[in-house]
Amino acid sequence: MSISTQWTVTGMTCQHCVAAVTEEVSSIAGVEAVEIDLGNGLVTVRSEADISVESMAAAVDEAGYTLAAN
Repeated sequence: MSISTQWTVTGMTCQHCVAAVTEEVSSIAGVEAVEIDLGNGLVTVRSEADISVESMAAAVDEAGYTLAAN
């Protein structure tokens, strides 16, 4: 059974941003899919288990963006 979690990422302005965040978040162990709504910065992650805030923040930071407080 997959878990779906939504996060808000700030600073994304284009499809290159979406690609960078998708690549980094996809590298988190257990992530099955990543969908991003660029208009509102909403990132939906489908995973095998809960993703920690620390893991998500680190991946988003590595891509060059900021995880907003949820």
